[in-house]
Amino acid sequence: MRPVYPFSAIVGQDEMKLALLLVAVDPSIGGVMVFGDRGTGKSTAVRALAGLLPQMKVVTGCRYGCDPQGNGSRCDECQRRALAGPTIKSMLAPVPVVDLPLGATEDRVVGALDLERALTTGEKAFEPGLLARAHRGFLYVDEVNLLEDHLVDLLLDAAATGENVVEREGVSVRHPSRFVLVGSGNPEEGELRPQLLDRFGLAVDVKTPDRISQRIEVIKRRDAFDRDPTAFMTHWSKADGKVRRSIEKARGRLEAMVVPDDVLERAAALCATLGTDGLRGELTLLRSSRALAAYEGDDVVTDEHLRRVAPMALRHRLRRNVLDDAGSTTRVERAIAELWGDVACVA
Repeated sequence: MRPVYPFSAIVGQDEMKLALLLVAVDPSIGGVMVFGDRGTGKSTAVRALAGLLPQMKVVTGCRYGCDPQGNGSRCDECQRRALAGPTIKSMLAPVPVVDLPLGATEDRVVGALDLERALTTGEKAFEPGLLARAHRGFLYVDEVNLLEDHLVDLLLDAAATGENVVEREGVSVRHPSRFVLVGSGNPEEGELRPQLLDRFGLAVDVKTPDRISQRIEVIKRRDAFDRDPTAFMTHWSKADGKVRRSIEKARGRLEAMVVPDDVLERAAALCATLGTDGLRGELTLLRSSRALAAYEGDDVVTDEHLRRVAPMALRHRLRRNVLDDAGSTTRVERAIAELWGDVACVA
């Protein structure tokens, strides 16, 4: 198994790490888009996330990793199992973190006819694709802004419906495909389609560290990992284990988390002030601030939780203003300062 750089060993990039932790606590937030230069740890952080995720229960033998409790949709095979008897066998499995490469074909993404079985037995069988493997997990697309349009359309359909439908070569298959979409890319290399950008719950910017001490620490840790991955991972296993336990505890707190009406009022007022389209902004603010409070062990969501997640939840939802050349993050922080009646956010 290829060694993976530990999440806790990543130096800096606090906003990116926090966004990934929040969607690990509550996948309904809707995924993360990471903008930034090459070599800033984007792919490293996403792949390291897999080591933090607590194992999940899946139906034994299910090709799609369906939930034994039936939460969400079930594949046809699990539906038949449920009708056959009251007990469905289950097992623990790692949460999938699946890479979608830029050069992937449509068949590899959605699945296709199993040619080997078709040729050897004459049976028309379905070979699941990446959307099936990513069910109940994470689908990661590096350089997502360079992804071909027809693949973007497939992702949009699956993200909107929570299932993948394949009708081709005499095969008709419908299976659940609920995943957290994580993308990364350099905005200088191409724009991201607005329809896809809107599907990401959170958006973060990462930059090359400008502090010499931080750059040195990045080099030291990466060199230590490359020299002896096993020893390095063992050294950081305790820190990663602590984060994993925090994620588990936070998931348990979500249902009982209290969100006061005045916090919701602030969220709605902030979105109205910024002129965000639709209500996805408010929903993302609610879910991400609640996940943050749960992760930090609080029982009630406060204005402080809301203002900390607001830039991540709203910066990619703003319309361009020809009369205001300020960056989107600055505009969000300025609106927060105006609504909260202080200047702490824009200092």
